Amino acid sequence: MQTTQKTTSAMRMVASAKLHRTQNMTQTFLAYVGEMQKIIDSLQPRRSVQTAGDRSARCNKIALVSISSSSGLCGAFNSNIAKETFRKIELYKSQGKEVVVIPVGKKIAHELHKAGIDILLDYYLLTDYLGNPKADAYAHTAFLVEHLVRMFNEGHIDGVEILYHHFRNMGSQVITSEWLDIATDKDDSDDPQVDEGTDAVSEAAPQTAVATSHTSFLTEPSPSALLAELHPKMLNAKMYGILLDSVTSEHAARMMAMQTADDNAKELLQELTLLYNKSRQQAITNELIDIMGGKAGSN
Repeated sequence: MQTTQKTTSAMRMVASAKLHRTQNMTQTFLAYVGEMQKIIDSLQPRRSVQTAGDRSARCNKIALVSISSSSGLCGAFNSNIAKETFRKIELYKSQGKEVVVIPVGKKIAHELHKAGIDILLDYYLLTDYLGNPKADAYAHTAFLVEHLVRMFNEGHIDGVEILYHHFRNMGSQVITSEWLDIATDKDDSDDPQVDEGTDAVSEAAPQTAVATSHTSFLTEPSPSALLAELHPKMLNAKMYGILLDSVTSEHAARMMAMQTADDNAKELLQELTLLYNKSRQQAITNELIDIMGGKAGSN
């Protein structure tokens, strides 16, 4: 039991160190993604904001990217994402929609394969690359986004939904559904909610000031050309930020699980120590009684 307690304590400290490292990375990178999103929003100021319900209602062929961990000992982290993934699949199938499931993480890939669900296994090791400093995790993330964009352009899918754990705090990781904006304003020109005059400035104007509610940016070339350049980078950054967020949640869940296991091991160790001391004391008392009884009988 002492060995088990030392093991859980060591794993808790390792998870804590990884958590602090990935948490700092995630906060910094998400701040960068937020600023990039502001710039992109300024280039398409009239683009309508759609809820998750609007997206799912408009899409008939959905790529469902489900993110889990590749290792266990993190509580209900993987089982919760698996339950939500199965629920989403059943929901979309009941609505007559086609679903392509792309697991990221060995655990969710194993659960989907065990359930007999057809999956795309090309990227299930992506979470391993995030924990390997020698692997270029961002490049592998860009491969995934490139594949999704190609599927969208070829008409195999018309929407991408991502399921992952969002890190709220040390004790709370919330399953979050987020849609990836693959389509730009050009792709959404047939949407009645999108104003077709968004890119009213022609290519001929090399410098154009775009006014927004936040600030004004002087763009060169035109806003439409700059949007076409920034949009793929934004997709890569958003997906990478989501993966970092999920890995941070994984480390937090593992740290809490190991903390609970460590506390339980300590409590059980105390109970066993007390039981051992009682049994040892009882054995010593019995020996003394036998000695005293033998001495009295000899007299």
